[in-house]
Amino acid sequence: MRILLVDDETLARDRLRRMLDDESHVIVGEAANGTEAVGVCADTVPDLVLLDIRMPGMDGLETARHFLELDQPPAVVFCTAYEEHAIQAFDLQAVGYLLKPVRKEKLLDALGKASQLNRAQLAALNAVDEGRRSHISARTHKGLELIEITDVRYFQADQKYVTVRYGEGEIIVDETLRELEEEFEDLFVRVHRNALVARRYIDGLVKSDDGQMQVRLKGIDECLDISRRHLPGVRRTIKTL
Repeated sequence: MRILLVDDETLARDRLRRMLDDESHVIVGEAANGTEAVGVCADTVPDLVLLDIRMPGMDGLETARHFLELDQPPAVVFCTAYEEHAIQAFDLQAVGYLLKPVRKEKLLDALGKASQLNRAQLAALNAVDEGRRSHISARTHKGLELIEITDVRYFQADQKYVTVRYGEGEIIVDETLRELEEEFEDLFVRVHRNALVARRYIDGLVKSDDGQMQVRLKGIDECLDISRRHLPGVRRTIKTL
């Protein structure tokens, strides 16, 4: 089995590697955080990832969610020091996990039972963890791209796809504005039925040549139309910035 080790602690990764040295498995790579793990996973295509949950930045649950966007998602075994109520959630969702400190016999047993995750399982685990994504991911011609949510200027819907505009360009994601608004309601404000704008990048209001009210954003040239329905809410938001 081809295995990727992901843990922000070097000693923890070294310990897992030592326990697997005598087994018929190949360690294809290591990663110290979630962002790095997604890239290494895309490059090495492991069969399984031993994935720490508590990591700075992108945690293990979000990392696993991005794995699902890959052409060949790996099986995942979470390594965790969670409390009892969270462990029960893992059991109920039939998700593989190892309690830290990891024991070799438990590790080998988990490898034998590991299976690929699905979105329903991850949604249930995220509900227990009460976390949300720090990144947006999408498959592009470059592979799987990760965009920090703090770098997103706006989300704009066009039929069944959503454009994510960020500092260096844009990507297309297969998500709905409603889902994005619910997840990031404190970071974005709806300016139109087809657009959400990042509060942190709002630079003011302007009028177009035809009298349409628009929102101006820091760091990009384009302005977005504001519908009459959402204009009062946008004005209130600006007063709080």
